[in-house]
Amino acid sequence: MNTGISIYFSSGMEKNERLIKKAIKSGVKYAFTSLHIPEETGIDYRSDVLKLLGMCREGGLNLIVDVGPETLEKFETDSIAELKELGITHVRLDYGFDAKETVEISKDFYVVFNASTIMEEELMEWKKYGADFTRFTACHNFYPKQFTALSLKQTKEMNLRLQYLGFTTMAFVPGNLELRGPLFEGLPTVEEHRGRKDQVLLNMLELFYDGSCDVVLIGDVDVEARDWKDIKCLSQDYVELKADILSPYEFVRDIIHHDRPDSSEYVIRSQESRQYKQEIKPDHENQAHVRNQGSISISNEKYLRYMGELEIARVDLPGEDRVNIIGQVQDSHMKYLPYIQKGLGLKLIRPIK
Repeated sequence: MNTGISIYFSSGMEKNERLIKKAIKSGVKYAFTSLHIPEETGIDYRSDVLKLLGMCREGGLNLIVDVGPETLEKFETDSIAELKELGITHVRLDYGFDAKETVEISKDFYVVFNASTIMEEELMEWKKYGADFTRFTACHNFYPKQFTALSLKQTKEMNLRLQYLGFTTMAFVPGNLELRGPLFEGLPTVEEHRGRKDQVLLNMLELFYDGSCDVVLIGDVDVEARDWKDIKCLSQDYVELKADILSPYEFVRDIIHHDRPDSSEYVIRSQESRQYKQEIKPDHENQAHVRNQGSISISNEKYLRYMGELEIARVDLPGEDRVNIIGQVQDSHMKYLPYIQKGLGLKLIRPIK
């Protein structure tokens, strides 16, 4: 899954260098920055900014920068094409470029637009000049002011329409370690996420799955260490689940289980687990009349060729003697179960005592 950060030059070089290093270490692929924010003053574009751009380029971060006449002036260049040499891969065109110029620019850069303001007339104009919409990206705003952000439903509706045309879609979740001023109330695309700043992973999963986003970025300055760990896992296409496991079955830990592409609404089915090749006898001591939501089970020899298959119940299910109940996902991580689907991985980790 593709994740991203936001860089604010007013945060200072030292802080931004630390942020970029954490992002690269965590597998982040995108960095968003703006050169037109009113608070960004007193910046030396020929040294500080170029140094940060170089760090992003060397770390493999796709760098999104808003571009207008002022940007070229700040970088002392006459041509947008020259920005490519600085490591800028995506340009956000806010104003000053007609349809023909936009299509030409998209041959050198991915072009980023405000997802909420793309009009049908613009789409027709871009198409007239031969636009390849796979070179276009629709990025939702973040909203500093309370009750001004979008709903998840609105976000999904816009994204599905634009993805159908070929656009890549992006949106933001708020941070929690350090919030961005001047309001310091979080920078989400979706209003509901503003009140859930401590649930970074859940917010990101909601945007990926319920909001149909291709890329999810942190809008604020930074997140907690635990969230960086979650982002690193997500960048490798899996989620960690805290779970209690009976000691004879500890072998199910320390590997990444992937749900089957043909996801069941009832259980998460591990594609890897049937490779265990252990002989699984029926465990009558751990049978139950009900497999509760979040219960972890493994098929025993009575399930014939399915012996060894690990499942996690998404909903309460009837118990049966062909599966052994071997553990339980902790309550605090049950909220992630709906999003582990269609090939996303999971790793069962030990709860911290």
